[in-house]
Amino acid sequence: MLIINVKEEESIDRALKRYKRKYFAVRMMKQLRNRKTFKKPSVKRRDEILNAEYRLKKYGS
Repeated sequence: MLIINVKEEESIDRALKRYKRKYFAVRMMKQLRNRKTFKKPSVKRRDEILNAEYRLKKYGS
């Protein structure tokens, strides 16, 4: 759970902007999506290898 302390002189828009920045920094949506379903370790590893092959083919080196 993210907690943002709002200072007295700070506007709500500024606090909301800080919240959004912190939200994306901790990659909360990615964590929630990953926890939604179980993925076997072998499948995770296979996906990592396929991603690496794709990146290598697309970007070279």
